[in-house]
Amino acid sequence: MNGGQSRNFRYLDLIMAFFVMTLILSNVASSAKIVDLGFSIFGLPLAFDGGTLLFPLSYVFGDILTEVYGFKASRRVIWTGFCALAVSSLVFLLLRVLPADTAWETYAGSAAYDAILGGMSSGGIALASLAGYFAGEFSNSVLLSRLKIVMKGKLLFVRTISSTLLGELLDSLIFVFIASLAGVFGWELFLSLVVTNYILKCLIEVLMTPATYLAVRKLKKAECVDVYDTGVVYNPFVA
Repeated sequence: MNGGQSRNFRYLDLIMAFFVMTLILSNVASSAKIVDLGFSIFGLPLAFDGGTLLFPLSYVFGDILTEVYGFKASRRVIWTGFCALAVSSLVFLLLRVLPADTAWETYAGSAAYDAILGGMSSGGIALASLAGYFAGEFSNSVLLSRLKIVMKGKLLFVRTISSTLLGELLDSLIFVFIASLAGVFGWELFLSLVVTNYILKCLIEVLMTPATYLAVRKLKKAECVDVYDTGVVYNPFVA
């Protein structure tokens, strides 16, 4: 089946829902906590933001979407996640500027809100994530799609890992750079966060490869589809 055909699918919306849920939760977790593994590699402390544990799953879903349904379906889901993240940031911003209850201020308070959710409410984490997510997810999807045609649908693990190495590199660099620029992370954490995030995200993707294989096989059989994106325009702004 080529990329120009379209039809209704049973599981596409469900995958999109999990994709968007993972994206939003990972961004809240990124703002909420920095984790220190307690050891270093070549003198570089291994620390990562909380979203690192969840965000790689969005790439797993992205791989499954592109492999089974093609780039066009993946592009629609990526834009859906982009809009959902933007709206969630606006909601946190609205909560931040609304007047606080006096009792709430005594046991929690605006300072705690800003410390934990400041990245989401001020736009720092959201802007960083949107930019990194946009570059990372689309590059991941495009490379996976092209490699599927070049490799004639074989060696899925090579395609998923290769596309992840590129997508996660762009995502990690852009995300941490903009978040640091916005003051969400200190610049002293920049290199540590980029390296640790990249290593962990790629490692999680590799560990999830058997699950990716299983999901792809089941979905192709259930949906009776295996899209090859011949003749597809890889422009994220063209429907």
